[in-house]
Amino acid sequence: MSRKTFVLLTVVLLCGAAWAGQWTALGPDGGDVRSLSYDPKNPDHIFLGTSTGSIFKSLDGGHTWEHFAHLGAGDDYVIDHLQFDPKDSSSMYAAAWSVNNQQEGDLFFTHDSGMSWQSAAALRGKSVRAMVISASDSKVITVGALDGVYRTVDGGLNWKKISSGDEIHSVESIAVDPQNPNTIYAGTWHLAWKTTDGGANWSHITKGMIEDSDVFSIIVDPSNTQTIFASACSGIYKSVNAGEQFSKIQGIPFSARRTRVLMQDPNHAEIVYAGTTEGLWKTADAGKTWKRVSNPEVVVNDVMIDPRNSQRVLLATDRSGILASDDGAQSFLTSNKGYAHRYVSSVVTSNANLDTIYVGVVNDREAGGVFVSQDQGKHWTQKSVGLDGRDVFALKETPNGDLVAATNRGMFMLAKNASVWSPINTVVEDKASSRIITTKSGQKKSVPSTTQVKSVLTAHVSDIEIAPTRWLAATSSGIYMSADQGKTWKGGPVMGQSEFVGVRANDNMIAAATRETVLISNDNAATWHVSTGLASTVKSIRNLAMTPDGQLVIASREGAFRSQNGGVWEHIVNGLPEHNISSVSYDAKRNQWFATSTETGVVFVSTDGHSWERGPDAGYPLRGVSFVHGRFVGATSFDGVVLQPENDNQSAAATVGASNN
Repeated sequence: MSRKTFVLLTVVLLCGAAWAGQWTALGPDGGDVRSLSYDPKNPDHIFLGTSTGSIFKSLDGGHTWEHFAHLGAGDDYVIDHLQFDPKDSSSMYAAAWSVNNQQEGDLFFTHDSGMSWQSAAALRGKSVRAMVISASDSKVITVGALDGVYRTVDGGLNWKKISSGDEIHSVESIAVDPQNPNTIYAGTWHLAWKTTDGGANWSHITKGMIEDSDVFSIIVDPSNTQTIFASACSGIYKSVNAGEQFSKIQGIPFSARRTRVLMQDPNHAEIVYAGTTEGLWKTADAGKTWKRVSNPEVVVNDVMIDPRNSQRVLLATDRSGILASDDGAQSFLTSNKGYAHRYVSSVVTSNANLDTIYVGVVNDREAGGVFVSQDQGKHWTQKSVGLDGRDVFALKETPNGDLVAATNRGMFMLAKNASVWSPINTVVEDKASSRIITTKSGQKKSVPSTTQVKSVLTAHVSDIEIAPTRWLAATSSGIYMSADQGKTWKGGPVMGQSEFVGVRANDNMIAAATRETVLISNDNAATWHVSTGLASTVKSIRNLAMTPDGQLVIASREGAFRSQNGGVWEHIVNGLPEHNISSVSYDAKRNQWFATSTETGVVFVSTDGHSWERGPDAGYPLRGVSFVHGRFVGATSFDGVVLQPENDNQSAAATVGASNN
């Protein structure tokens, strides 16, 4: 997964010009959501932040979504907090930190309803983890960063660090007294702090909290500012004297104590929600008793309550996207139409029905696996029963219409018209032995024999090749081969190598790639040799492709490399980016090569594997491409499946037609 480190140095875009082209995002809907915020002037206008720098918006109360903006030039910014200016909803702020370098981040703002975004110069490069706009004075904004607490009293024109010395750092949460903006609470990775004079003086508020508690969220009851709730890794705490003394709330099990967010019902002070790593919890009596009101598998990152109707509750979750309730959190349904934020590992179009698309996804556990659309991506159905939350790294269709999935724990098959995946992980090893027989003369004699020993393959499987006479699998425990359509497998490490990322076969030739090397067999895996001449700088091979005549091309972080029959390798720079090639593929029907890069949305095309031309630009960094009715369909790391427009003059069909003239 590409995560490019980036420190923003200038004013940035960005309603997504470099990230959202003319191609259509098809889904599957859902994925991770980090934060939620609504327009105080119109709560039907809701915005969500992701862990890859993207912001989506809804104009209908969270029923449907569309891409709104992208902050930063990479895909590494976690947008943990979004907030509107309560007096001017054209102004909006976003706090972000970098996954690649957690010491970095930014505070972004817009004053034109998101048409353009800037980063606050005084906070540029700082890992901003928390943000609050004062309810009593919207010009006062307080943020928490890893190096302390910062504040502006003029709407962001000027910022001042208000935390004292080196004591207050690693700030994870901020709360501001809704009646007095000079009273500020800061939750850190080591308990909490408080100031009542705008930061001139701070006190460590620790009484009643377990030592070394990371304070993830702090809220102040607006109806009684003496009442404070704080969540920490050791549990949820409550104070009735403005933080002078905390008491631990009982009723939430130890395993669910990692509470990322606390949210109080704006209309009913006694109702508080706790979003935890094991579901959503609710109290209706100000914390005396708690009840879990969601599936325990749900990881809750943020909670939004409609200020006009407390029955309407939205959850920002890992993997499940947006969950919505219209009955005060008694029940939840997904509400992700238009929101696609999934890591797509593979795209397969059915040979029997070109309208049918299968996709495999990674990182979504029980909410992921495999999805199918039977109408070119307009609607999707999860088809993952039997995969048990496994990641899917490759999907292949067999000639008779079965699907085979390579997962992080073995291989599985979905038979044509079946609804449940079945494991195909039986490994058979022939072990030499001997047995004693009695000859006709009555003598006992030892004769050699072979014993079959069966085991189960549980390795990470990166790639599968469905060849006419055998199937092959590239796994973390070696190369495996099946001569009976996956019923049994034989194999293991090859020439001392175990960690394989790709495998391709043609007649008796097999090419298998590790991260740094390519191994070749010209006798159907009876013997192997290392393909020489591959640059020693190649350290991250991502996949490989092969033509019927044995031409090989590999995609790697260090670029694309080409060889004939595994001989001398050349670094392809004729029309391709020199680095960060995410995939190469060869389409025998079209007699063409295709390549993608993590740095661009361009599909690169070649007829000989040596000279390449720029094809259409998807507007999304691509992990690979396939076809639907002559149009490219792309797999992305964070935006699901994207489809080329039908009228694109650089369509797959047009590209093929041009190459055949």
